[in-house]
Amino acid sequence: MPGSLEPLDLGVQIPYHFRCPISLELMRDPVIVGTGQTYDRSSIESWVATGNTTCPVTRLPLTDFTLIPNHTLRRLIQEWCVANRCYGVERIPTPKQPADPVIVRSLLNQAASESNTRHARLSALRRLRGLARDSEKNRSVISAFNAREVLIGILFSETNSGSPELNLESLAILSSFPLSESECLLISSDPDRITYLIALLCHSSIDVRVNSASLLENVVAGTRSPEHRAEISNHDEIFDRIVGILNLTYPRAMKVGIKALFALCLVKQHRHKAVEAGAVEALIDRLADFEKYDAERALATVELLCRIPEGCAAFASHALTVPLLVKIILKVSDRATEYATGALLSLCSAEERLQNEAVAVGVLTQLLLLVQSDCTERAKRKAQMLLKLLRDSWPEKTVRNSDDFACSDVVPF
Repeated sequence: MPGSLEPLDLGVQIPYHFRCPISLELMRDPVIVGTGQTYDRSSIESWVATGNTTCPVTRLPLTDFTLIPNHTLRRLIQEWCVANRCYGVERIPTPKQPADPVIVRSLLNQAASESNTRHARLSALRRLRGLARDSEKNRSVISAFNAREVLIGILFSETNSGSPELNLESLAILSSFPLSESECLLISSDPDRITYLIALLCHSSIDVRVNSASLLENVVAGTRSPEHRAEISNHDEIFDRIVGILNLTYPRAMKVGIKALFALCLVKQHRHKAVEAGAVEALIDRLADFEKYDAERALATVELLCRIPEGCAAFASHALTVPLLVKIILKVSDRATEYATGALLSLCSAEERLQNEAVAVGVLTQLLLLVQSDCTERAKRKAQMLLKLLRDSWPEKTVRNSDDFACSDVVPF
């Protein structure tokens, strides 16, 4: 229950020793620090994360930052919550404890040792996967033991084995971690490793396909070498398979698919492969379904593809392209506004037919609102260029009589 609720609102006073000394709120996950004081885990972790090295109550130095769960106090708090349920107090849930570093190190050693049985190694990887899935905190603990390098080694060992469980479990864990530049290079510089990941994009398991796409996106985005990025995006079938993942009606597949497609489309010389793979249809069909940040990536990808003749022609031939872009201009974010306006500018510059279509579906009002908004300067410049481009397509009465036009910063050209 929120500790910020006042006692009078609840009709009950929260016992002083149930409150965290830092936040003064009811503790949900009480832990003991080296000085013997108890704090709520989130509060003391925030205290330490901001650079403090002393105990907030005693002011004594904290030489050991190990946090020990205070199970007794937590159970007493839960019992108090239950006893005061009639006052609207909800029982705090039993928190999941963060991964024990000693156990994590042991599991990594067990998974990495080829002298262990396949079953033992697989069991260790599955436990690590469960820990990594539980929380960001656990992933930080796992990363601290050079886990990514160990997992990369397991992932690409015995890739031709008839029993790939070890490889796939390692892939599942790796897909939840960001990779360093050196780790991306370790994968991107080896054609066999890239080929293996691309092969997994058509695996029978959707999870394996999505995990492989996630790791490939991580590698492409984290590789600084233009040559390596170009080599990856030039692989046969990579765009077809990424677009196939984007078309899956599965939230994580859509999220990973658009990230991977955007990363690959940053390589200019191979954008035509995305168009040939059906990326245009997939983007338009999925555009309304993306969440905010995925919608931004999708619109950025649309703008990138509109910069090549093949992409521009494909979007121009899709009946929903212009209406969707006009509709979405001001609905997602400043970045999305910029990308949508840039895509419309490319399309309307390429075909006069699309200028009339954009005006017919209300682009004039959207652009006039845009130039008066607090969006980015680049978005405003694109909007002003598009307004100039469309000036011959505006109905005469719209230009002369529009209230929108009268209050805008844009003057008749």
